[in-house]
Amino acid sequence: MDTTTLANAQALDFSMLALFGRATFAAQVVMIMLVVSSFWSWSIIIQKHIVLRRARVEASIFDRAFWSGEPLDELFEKIGSQPEGASEKIFAAGMLEWRRSHRQDGALIAGAQARIDRSMDVAIAKEGEELGRGLAFLATVGSTAPFIGLFGTVWGIKHAFEQIAISQNTNLAVVAPGIAEALLSTGLGLLAAIPAVIFYNKLSSDSDRVISGYEAFADEFATILSRQLDA
Repeated sequence: MDTTTLANAQALDFSMLALFGRATFAAQVVMIMLVVSSFWSWSIIIQKHIVLRRARVEASIFDRAFWSGEPLDELFEKIGSQPEGASEKIFAAGMLEWRRSHRQDGALIAGAQARIDRSMDVAIAKEGEELGRGLAFLATVGSTAPFIGLFGTVWGIKHAFEQIAISQNTNLAVVAPGIAEALLSTGLGLLAAIPAVIFYNKLSSDSDRVISGYEAFADEFATILSRQLDA
């Protein structure tokens, strides 16, 4: 390598901002999309961690109150018909239907058990939808970001070869910048996709465990009510 070529190569700025600035418009759009997707993914990841942790704490507190031996009617009066916690909402849904299933003379309306089960199932479905909100975006980023980055890389390499053809020069000072700009898109795609895939799997698993806990509680509560119905 001659001295002039080496000097030109050393003078090039290979920082991310410099590579972004030298990239074509299409490659810049791809890079911006990937950076925005990455930040959005991390915001969802952090928010979901907070939501799931709060749901686990709330469920633990309510379970202790539910199994403390306090009469269910008193517990229901304490939390009210419009509680904030997910476990409390499921319990309230079952208790509301239980009370509505009694006629004025105290007798039960037929089909009370099925209606109570349906009411709690609806409450669980709503909470499950809330816990799963945003996870679809993580799955989308995890599956598409590498391909979006690859598109930016292919476009960047195409542009690099065009510059080589125009300059009719294949020395390092001409080839290296274009290749570096192209590979930046792939790097950003992987940077967005890898955390999205990892945390999608983790958050989905955590969400499923929380929902399983809700379903187990609803089954236990339905069993308690069933005993009272049979009595």
